[in-house]
Amino acid sequence: MFRANLTSVTMFFFLGFSHYPKVEIIIFVLCLLMYLITLLGNMILISITILDSHLHTPMYFFLSNLSCLDIWYTSSAFPPMLINFVSGENTISFLGCAAQMYFSLAMGSTECVLLSMMAYDRYVAICNPLRYPIIINKRVCVRIAAGSWVTGCFTALVETVSVLQLSLCGNSVINHFACEILAVLKLVCVDTSKVQLIMLVFTILLVPMPMLLICISYAFILSNILRISSVDGRSKAFSTCAAHLSVVVLFYGTALSMYLKPSAIDSKEIDKFIALVYGALTPMLNPIIYSLRNKEVKAAVKKLLSKHIHLYNLQHYPENCKIGGIN
Repeated sequence: MFRANLTSVTMFFFLGFSHYPKVEIIIFVLCLLMYLITLLGNMILISITILDSHLHTPMYFFLSNLSCLDIWYTSSAFPPMLINFVSGENTISFLGCAAQMYFSLAMGSTECVLLSMMAYDRYVAICNPLRYPIIINKRVCVRIAAGSWVTGCFTALVETVSVLQLSLCGNSVINHFACEILAVLKLVCVDTSKVQLIMLVFTILLVPMPMLLICISYAFILSNILRISSVDGRSKAFSTCAAHLSVVVLFYGTALSMYLKPSAIDSKEIDKFIALVYGALTPMLNPIIYSLRNKEVKAAVKKLLSKHIHLYNLQHYPENCKIGGIN
């Protein structure tokens, strides 16, 4: 059998959803809509956290980082997929595939770490409110965010380089819609036990371990909330954590089903649809969940909208503003 190092391959071909020609156009439209909503929602969330001084807090600093991750993650996979669908080529260069694999791994790994740090932030805010400004200060926030990004980027670099050094068995057709690392590994004909061990170690460190930290944090949070005598205080504390828990369940649920499922379960078609949920639906829902469940975000949006409407009226209808006493 012909063997070639992955680095000697110049082009890869995607099968995508070609086995489902009747629903392929529906998948394209849904992916396009989800990508546009993801960009719009996360860009709005980033903008209001920058423009509104009331949102210059650790929680919204972490939310801005989460939104950046979601934009980078979806932009690494879905624009090329949408372009390939329109052009009908379904191809990607080697460098493009390597970049896509790296960025998707890096952003996903970073988000795993960041979500656990956000749980710790909520734990300190609810269980130690008086010491919260001291424990989670600006310097600590920057270090937490930087540590999350460095960890995610480093582990992704190790995994990507490990895979690209393997030999390919003359087949450059990827049964996926993107250069997902597990799909690329299926093209390799040499022993992949070393790479799989590296991936297993990183997956355990980046998925179950952060989940354990999140569970511990929320166990303390729940215990503290149940001791609050005020109904309003208890409701506010639950509301503060509900959005984060929704994101955690959705993100880690799909991540676990992709990377820690038994080897006996190998359904390429199911993996593609799970990847759609993991890569498109979760980043789209993040800003929606946080904005709908958060009164501060909704208040900031209303404030910015009213400010822009006021400025528009001043520029285009100055007489009405003076008559109405707005100016």
